[in-house]
Amino acid sequence: MKLKHIICSFLALSALLNSSSCTKEYINPNAATKAEVLSSADGLMGLAVGIRREWSVGATGALFNTVICNGLATKELTVLNTGNNTLASLEAGKGSLNGANSTMANLWTSANLVKAYAQQLLDNSSVIGDAGTKAGVEAYGLFFKALAIGTMSQFWEQVPTEVISSTDYIDGKRPNFKPRAAALDEAIAILKQADGIIKANAPSATFNTKVGTDISLPNAIQAMIARFSLMNGKLDDALAAANLVSPTVLSVFKYDAVNQNPVFRSGLVSNNVVGGVANFGLTGALAPEAADARIPFYLGGATLSKATGFFKSDLDVIPLYLPSEMTLIKAEVLARQNKIAEAIVELNKIRTKATDPLNVTAKLAAYSGAETQPAVLEEIYKQRCIELFMSGLKLDDCRRFGRPGPNDANFERNRNFFPYPNVERDNNQANTPADPTV
Repeated sequence: MKLKHIICSFLALSALLNSSSCTKEYINPNAATKAEVLSSADGLMGLAVGIRREWSVGATGALFNTVICNGLATKELTVLNTGNNTLASLEAGKGSLNGANSTMANLWTSANLVKAYAQQLLDNSSVIGDAGTKAGVEAYGLFFKALAIGTMSQFWEQVPTEVISSTDYIDGKRPNFKPRAAALDEAIAILKQADGIIKANAPSATFNTKVGTDISLPNAIQAMIARFSLMNGKLDDALAAANLVSPTVLSVFKYDAVNQNPVFRSGLVSNNVVGGVANFGLTGALAPEAADARIPFYLGGATLSKATGFFKSDLDVIPLYLPSEMTLIKAEVLARQNKIAEAIVELNKIRTKATDPLNVTAKLAAYSGAETQPAVLEEIYKQRCIELFMSGLKLDDCRRFGRPGPNDANFERNRNFFPYPNVERDNNQANTPADPTV
């Protein structure tokens, strides 16, 4: 079954899985049917590729909208076209942002679609006879389901983690919401389930050939366990998982002339959508040191704010996570556990780094500030803001580190959590929570 036919069917499936879409299904005679996709190993592996594409490609995908929503809410990015009211309301935040915002809705919709498609993999994996291929498909589905739930938990106070079938939806059932702490716990549990599956049966050569190995499942699973555990205050779990991630094995989204880097193509290429902010939007004690080599890497130069990094061309790969994120997780956990000397050791791995598999290097002197918990935590936050620029993580970081919020003077984020998109509220009125004030 050809991949392009599977992708066509994958797109047709969205009419059944996306609660905001029309229920009429238009049939492409050249596309695989839904039954064909879900009833064979080749079909399910094609769907796995489609899930990755939904997440990582295009202006409506989760990856692009995570970068944009996070960047505008935390002063990483600025709107260049002031006539774009959708982006302007994200940059203004506070009461200017409401459920009608289409960029925010795209993030919500894409993440929920990925979650639903992933559940389709899990619900139909029993048709696969080969244990390694089945393990790969199941782990892939679990991974992306957890990624979708965890990412939504960074932006919203409550998250719908369950998947409603099209039949149940037509019968009137709607998803319930969970508080973000419970949603993060669920995402972590899903990731641990995926880890157990690939430890029992490694993904087969067939799976690796047809779906690809650009995402290293053993490392990516542990990296997301570390990330979501840190966000949820599970410090020991975060540290343990971070220690299991290889610092040299990458997990990336790759692009080509057809499937282009979405942040470059939809956000930066025209110089009329969004742009970076000088010094990463950081001021005062958080401002980067002049010699920091990440300034030219991410911003194009000391006096520029071009936003380059992983978004310089249509073909640039975008990392699922930076290996250095794991180092920063270790530093933060140790600092919060008041193991200051050990935290500084990890912190200096970031500051003094001169080589990196993704070429993100600071090339600075070792930390020489106060060896107190508040001072070291502030330095870790600063390094996260620079090292992980435009990775979609700063809004959660800003809350977790207790930085000035939207109602404070010199605020560093313009929202604490986002309002719920109208696309959800209009179709799930009974269960959608009230919007947070900010």
